[in-house]
Formats: sequence, structure tokens, C-alpha cells
Amino acid sequence: MNDVDLNLLPALDALLTEGSVTGAARRLGLSASAMSRTLARLRSMTGDPLLVRAGVGLVPTPRALAMREQVREVARDARALLGRETTEIDPAALERTFVVRANEGFVALFAAPLVATVIRAAPRVRLRFVPRLVKDALGLRDGRVDLEIGVLGKSGPEVRTHAIFRDRFVGVARVGHPLLDTQVTAASFAQCLHVVASRKAVVHGPVDDALAELGLRRTIVAVVAGFPDALRIARDSDVVAQVPRSLVRADRPSAAALVEGLEVFELPMALPEIVISAMWHPRLDVDPAHRWLRETVTAVFRASPVV
Repeated sequence: MNDVDLNLLPALDALLTEGSVTGAARRLGLSASAMSRTLARLRSMTGDPLLVRAGVGLVPTPRALAMREQVREVARDARALLGRETTEIDPAALERTFVVRANEGFVALFAAPLVATVIRAAPRVRLRFVPRLVKDALGLRDGRVDLEIGVLGKSGPEVRTHAIFRDRFVGVARVGHPLLDTQVTAASFAQCLHVVASRKAVVHGPVDDALAELGLRRTIVAVVAGFPDALRIARDSDVVAQVPRSLVRADRPSAAALVEGLEVFELPMALPEIVISAMWHPRLDVDPAHRWLRETVTAVFRASPVV
């Protein structure tokens, strides 16, 4: 289509609708002379005069009459296709499946209220949760994942992020553990046996860095894939676990089963906050449906009693 100038399409639509060079020029915000030159180009391209003089006005040729409705439809479709998409969306009419990649902590804490919110606002939307086994941008880049929730890892530089939740680690030990007989200090904490939750079996972490700054070192006897497993081990042994505070907050009803037989204590060293972020690929940045999903996730986090 190198010989076709699609910029002429709106002009042709205006000329055939107005039946006047002056009217078409006014409609498109052009001068009458510019529109006359455009009409000349259209005549040359179509091989038809399109509009011919009849007294003081112009009348369409048979070719122009035949193409008028089609030109109007094509021009409307072109504007809809290439114009800016509306920023408004009706969630009730939205029919789409969103893939959300998140760890079990997010699913345990927020999946239920998020699903309930989506059902009320957008009953035709389906959420498919997949585990966050790795911290990379591949799923976002290739479109397998719409939204990722978690701690930032080695992601692509183009990935959009928005911090939606801040958490911190706390210690957990069985009821009656000797560590809890007196005030927990960094030294007494380090002397305990520890279980670490890590999907990639990474043993060294922020707790070890904080202890090292105090000249201390702990003994790790078990590495598990998730925090619920760490809690089970701590409940049935003298091993101590570290988990996010949100997972074991007493004011969260579903935490009761997790903390049964356990005591939660503040860690005796300063650790960096856990920042939970929403991540998505920039190709979805202005997509109204995806923006609605991001706003819904953020709203659910802010309304949650564990935040």
C-alpha cells in the first residue's frame, strides 16, 4: 500500500458528507485551499472527479455516491482502531481470565478477599493463581503471567512495579520453648536450632547478615519450601522459625490453625522490611482491564486487617 495515503480517508469522508470543499475544510479544521488540493489528489488517485460543479454548488458523481457509505464506515473503523482506547471500563461486562503469579503467603492471606471482590464487581472474570517458583520476568514478557505479586527479584528493567504491602519477619517457637523463658536476645536466639523457608534452598539470608554484624552465627538444621512447613517443624520440635508477621497475626482468623501451639516473638535484631509489590509488563500499562485488576488488588490489600 505504498501508493495509498490513508491520511486522505478522513478528507474523502468529509467531502462526501458535506458535498462542499468549504464545509469539508471547516469540518477538518483546514483552509479551503488546502482542501481543494486534497480533492485534486483524491481525483487523481481514484480516477474520478468525485464532486462536480452544478451551478453554485457541487454534486457527487455516481462513483462518489456508491462509495459514500463505505467510506464513512471505513473512516469510523480506522478512527476506532488507531485512536486512543477509552479509559473507562465496565467490570460487570468484562469477560477475561487473569493469571496471577504469587507465593503461598499471598494466596493464604489475600486470595479469598480478592476473589470475593472480583465476584461482586466482575462476575465474568476468572483469576488463575500460579506459584511463584522463580523471580524473573519471563512469564510477564511472554504473556503467560498478567500480574505478579511478591518481593522484587531479578526482574527485567522494563517491568513496572508498585509497592502495595510492607511486612516484617518475626520469630516463632513452640509453647514452652526454653528460649522464651527469659527475654530473647541476639545471643540466645543464635544459640537455637533454626529452620529456614526457601524455595531455592538458599540458606544464608538477612537474619544471618544481622547476626554476623553482632559477631554471631546460627545453626540451620532444616530448609523447607514454604513457611507453613517451617511452622509445623517449629510446633513439634525445639527448632525456631522466622516467618512474615502477616502470616501469624492473631487478629487474622485463618492464622489460628497456623499458630496453634506456637508463640510469636519479635526478633532481637534489626532486619529490613519485606516490601511486597505488584509487577506487570509495560504492554499492559494502559490496558483498561489490567488497570482495573491492579487497582482492585491494591484496594484489597489496603482494606485487609493484616496490612
